[in-house]
Amino acid sequence: MKKIFISAIMLLGLAFNAQAQDISKNALGLRLGDNDGFGGEISYQRALSSPNRLEFDLGWRNSDHVDAFKLVGLYQWVWNIDGGFNWYAGVGAGVGSWSVDSKYGDGSGSFVLLGGDIGIEYNFDIPLQLSLDFRPEFYLGGDYADYKDNFGPDIALGIRYKWN
Repeated sequence: MKKIFISAIMLLGLAFNAQAQDISKNALGLRLGDNDGFGGEISYQRALSSPNRLEFDLGWRNSDHVDAFKLVGLYQWVWNIDGGFNWYAGVGAGVGSWSVDSKYGDGSGSFVLLGGDIGIEYNFDIPLQLSLDFRPEFYLGGDYADYKDNFGPDIALGIRYKWN
């Protein structure tokens, strides 16, 4: 019985070690979605330890007569599903700035946001990663929360080049 228990612990250790190999040390690319008009984001991921990484996204918006940008940082936990498939969840915060086109009103300002993240990704054998995720964002302070809703659901497709 003792040998089976020790073998099971060793197998679990190997499984967690194999999971760490599925997270690229670096990944850079685009995250394309639509959070109330935020369309594109430049996205960078940096692995920290075996199941954790940081993600930084710089996004811009030019629609609905509003120009804006935002910078978001997320801490993510990554779990292997099978082969190159991973799922991940995380939390983070960000800042941004916005302005309304002058012929549609007058307004500009900055905002702070809190966000979560949950998604699925596939890491190809070539240095390519595709992901699909959902990021709810809650806008705090500034006039942006008053101009728009305090909540923004963000669903996006990510494509990144990965390297170690």
